[in-house]
Amino acid sequence: MSDLILALDLGGTKIAAGLVDPDGALVYHATGLTPDGDAETVWSAVETLLSDTLRQAEGTVRGVGIGSAGPVDLPSGTVSPINIIEWQRFPIVERVASVARLPVRLGGDGLCMALGERWRGAGRGARFMLGMVVSTGVGGGLVLDGAPYAGRTGNAGHVGHVIVAPEGGALCTCGGHGCVETIASGPHLVQWARQQGWTAPEGADAKELAAAAAAGDPLALKAFQRGATAIAAMIASVGAVCDLDLVVIGGGVAKSGELLFGPIRDALASYAGLTFLRTLRVVPAELGGDAGLVGAAALLRA
Repeated sequence: MSDLILALDLGGTKIAAGLVDPDGALVYHATGLTPDGDAETVWSAVETLLSDTLRQAEGTVRGVGIGSAGPVDLPSGTVSPINIIEWQRFPIVERVASVARLPVRLGGDGLCMALGERWRGAGRGARFMLGMVVSTGVGGGLVLDGAPYAGRTGNAGHVGHVIVAPEGGALCTCGGHGCVETIASGPHLVQWARQQGWTAPEGADAKELAAAAAAGDPLALKAFQRGATAIAAMIASVGAVCDLDLVVIGGGVAKSGELLFGPIRDALASYAGLTFLRTLRVVPAELGGDAGLVGAAALLRA
């Protein structure tokens, strides 16, 4: 193997590393849990995974792509992930470069998911695309005119914080109110269903809610309908601003399939009144958990 790209995917629950070949195939993959502890403890786990992956390369590694939970700050090469509170303006680009001694590129995890799906997944060939994840949170990234669009700081595409409930919307972890994440993320789907009277064992999550909906539970079905309607409103808004032709949705909640995608498409048909939005397609992601690594590698192709 030659001309490999080393990819890192950094999140609050797990960290992953991989080697990606010139065709976008993930030829090596390793993961570890994100440790509790101070900033250096978390970095130590990343450094170990990075060093181990470099040793696995049987050929030239030409660079390192990093996809990180955000916010990110591309001009400074730092990250301040909401779900890794120990890292505040952590100099991840500088730290990785000091170990790898290779060119390093940084992107938000939503952007990397979008780039991965465009390179090897459901978004192949799309010129104007939103890639998004619906899971514990709602995130996303944009490809505009065939190129990744990171924005001024690297945080463009944070679609989970599009406001869809301005009147009386719930408080979001971002500090705002009424964000789509407060309605459509897995934990909020479950929370709303419980508030309406859904009875489930303690600790039941969106997977159990999806199973209940598939079995015909009316409250579970309403929870998915409500979340899907919020997502559709967001897609229509972002689609109108960015003139999108494709939305690719992945993440744990998206694994519920037509329980989510059917209501999204139905609601989008009523929201997308502009002629240029009527051809906007919404499809499931194909790469699963590998999208972030493949997309992080794609940062070095841009």
